[in-house]
Amino acid sequence: MDTFGQWLWLMIWWFLFFAYLVILFQIIGDLFRDRELSGWLKALWMIALVFLPFLTAFIYLIARGRSMSERQATAVVQAKSDTDAYIRGVAGSSPASQISDAKALLDQGVIDDREFATLKARALA
Repeated sequence: MDTFGQWLWLMIWWFLFFAYLVILFQIIGDLFRDRELSGWLKALWMIALVFLPFLTAFIYLIARGRSMSERQATAVVQAKSDTDAYIRGVAGSSPASQISDAKALLDQGVIDDREFATLKARALA
């Protein structure tokens, strides 16, 4: 029969195993994200991670940890700006700005009163 101590040790080992997996996936993601590192060096890091996983992970974190965090921060900023640009593009403009744009076109003589009324109705719909 299992004791509480055995169960506790099992949980500690499972936690350490999952923590190692998170670190491993972060390292692999960073390797593929790094544009300055050549393909051969990426392959060498991957081979080292397969044959000496713990030692290689610690060496990688010590040797490339600072640049790893900089690449992650750059990726987050880029993703945020891409998302913001997408939202601005999809959201469109407000009805008031659409009407003012249509009024400017009417004042310039590009459109007539009927087209202005159509654009105004479309903006308010």
